Amino acid sequence: MTTVTMQEPRSWLGKAEAWLDERGKGAWIAAMVVGFVAFWPIGLALLAYMIWSKRMFSKSNGCAARRGGYRSQHHGMAPTGNSAFDAYRTETLRRLEEEQAAFEAFLQRLREAKDKSEFDAFMDERARAAAATPAAPPAPPAAGIGAY
Repeated sequence: MTTVTMQEPRSWLGKAEAWLDERGKGAWIAAMVVGFVAFWPIGLALLAYMIWSKRMFSKSNGCAARRGGYRSQHHGMAPTGNSAFDAYRTETLRRLEEEQAAFEAFLQRLREAKDKSEFDAFMDERARAAAATPAAPPAPPAAGIGAY
C-alpha cells in the first residue's frame, strides 16, 4: 500500500534546493563551481548558503540529514511487519548499546588507572629525590653586605 502526500507548491529556488539535496553534497559543490565560472557572485552566494546551512560540513549526502541522521535512523526504525525479526533487531540493538556502555565504562576505568599509576610514580620519584638530598642547614647571614 502506498501513501500519497500532498506537497505545497514551491518556488523554483525550493525546487532547485530539493533537487540538489537529492543528489548529495557533490551536486552542491558542482553547482557552486558552475556558479563561480558563470558569474562569481552566484558561486559566492552558493558557498555562503552551503556554509550557513551546514551543508559543507555534514557527513551525510543530504538524504540522511533530512531523516534525522544515522543515530535516529536505527533507534526509530519502523516495524517491518515480521514480528520475529523486529524482536530480534530490538534485542540486538539493546544488547549492542549495553556492550557499548560497558566498553566506555571500561575505557574510563582504564584511563583512571593509568592516571593513578602515573601520579603514584611521580610522587614516589619526588619522595626519592627529597630523601636523597640531605636537608642543608640554613646559611648564616652575610656579615658585610647589608648588615647594620
